[in-house]
Amino acid sequence: MNEQNEQKGTGRQRRPRLGRMNGTAKETAQRVYHSKPDASDREESNGGRRAYNSFDNNDGERPAPRFKKKRKPAKPRRLKGSEEIIPNKIKRRKSRQAPPEPKYDGTTRLNKYISNAGICSRREADKLIEAGAVSVNGEVVTTLGFKVKEGDVVSYGGEILRSEPKRYFLLNKPKGYITTLDDPQERQTVMLLVQGCCKERIYPVGRLDKNTTGLLLFTNDGEMAKRLTHPSSNVYKIYQVECDRAVSREDMQQMIDGIELEDGPIAVDDIQYQGDGKDRRIVGVALHSGKNRIVRRIFEHFGYEVKKLDRCVFAGLTKKDLPRGKVRELTQQEVNYLMMV
Repeated sequence: MNEQNEQKGTGRQRRPRLGRMNGTAKETAQRVYHSKPDASDREESNGGRRAYNSFDNNDGERPAPRFKKKRKPAKPRRLKGSEEIIPNKIKRRKSRQAPPEPKYDGTTRLNKYISNAGICSRREADKLIEAGAVSVNGEVVTTLGFKVKEGDVVSYGGEILRSEPKRYFLLNKPKGYITTLDDPQERQTVMLLVQGCCKERIYPVGRLDKNTTGLLLFTNDGEMAKRLTHPSSNVYKIYQVECDRAVSREDMQQMIDGIELEDGPIAVDDIQYQGDGKDRRIVGVALHSGKNRIVRRIFEHFGYEVKKLDRCVFAGLTKKDLPRGKVRELTQQEVNYLMMV
């Protein structure tokens, strides 16, 4: 038993039962159990491998580990964004992030020049160019994509065109004015109400009847005018309608469901009584259709006579702070909204 304890020499050992041993065996067991193994004993217990915390010298210094991981040399720090260190990389990065700047050579496409003059849209200007109705410096131009230089004289219909900045005005039309540029019968037109607003030549977008009041947009932007008046644009409009008698809920529901007119089916988006609904002769109608006299024809289909018709909302524009017969210029935020319609 003593020999077995001496051969093991390492690790946690079972405490010997000293009470059952005689004197010599007891002293040997105490010596083996309480003694600490040296480095040679640990190497033998580890199969001949050297323990990491073993010491061969008497100085008490810990030796270096057998397998030491080599550290990679630290890379030199580079200043991000420094063109002196990595100019090619920064140039490539800028070319990927920033779009190429448009190069302005001092010329303008002829169709855009005509549209900026307030004559028509670009597509319609292309048709005028192909028809030979436009001349530049006295020569007829029929080539699409022709560019006009600064100082060139562009003529259409015997008049010299001038590229003008875009202007946008909103009128709260009163009753008794017709929506036209010129009337042979010399009746009052809406152009009388916008005289002196600007030096540019503006014209109304869409039409309102002589007895219809409300919002009417004026501009010299041919493309926007074409887009807002086209039936496919579905510009949102709200009207206040006053009839000769109370409007029934059954007729209102049929207007929402849709009816058939002489020029095709039509349906309103919404229709509600005005205010608290006590006066059922006045209703509010919301729709997207741009057909001529569409609101009056819808109510005439059910036998109602429209006494008053007022357009309160047009393409998101309202009559707030705009009295009847007055005109104001649109803000840049309103113009940006119309660009997205």
